Amino acid sequence: MNQESTKRIVPQRQTLDEAYSPPANYLEISLTDSQTHGEGRARFTDFKLEMRTNMPVFKMKESSVRRRYSDFKWLRDEVSRTVQIMMPALPGKAFAKQLPFINNDDGIFEVEFVEERRRGLEEFINKVAGHPLVQGERCLHMFLTEAELDKANYVPGKVAN
Repeated sequence: MNQESTKRIVPQRQTLDEAYSPPANYLEISLTDSQTHGEGRARFTDFKLEMRTNMPVFKMKESSVRRRYSDFKWLRDEVSRTVQIMMPALPGKAFAKQLPFINNDDGIFEVEFVEERRRGLEEFINKVAGHPLVQGERCLHMFLTEAELDKANYVPGKVAN
């Protein structure tokens, strides 16, 4: 038997320059700065979404937009329609929290609930945007970079490279 064919492959040692250089491709998305707007039934909370990347599929390398829960739901529905992947779940709607008079609290506008939702939405968007099959979708690019989401005139499709 040939000993050469069963010999272990010895990996090359990584240099310090390689270890500490910027990653080849990165996509960083963070959700911060929750703000509650409006009064009564027209009240809602939105978050600042910041994106940084060096991936060629994204024309804009940095962006900052504000998004609310319903925008994340729209993105999930659009991606589900066009890409056949297992979609991560959005954080729950918290129906009991929408009736603040039951617990005599601020309901879905409580600081703890808003922070829990922010973490869940941040995890969701990072999982979705990190999927290679989703990265070319027009809806994701709109969601991450356009200040106003024009959902009414949105046409599904891929972004041009």
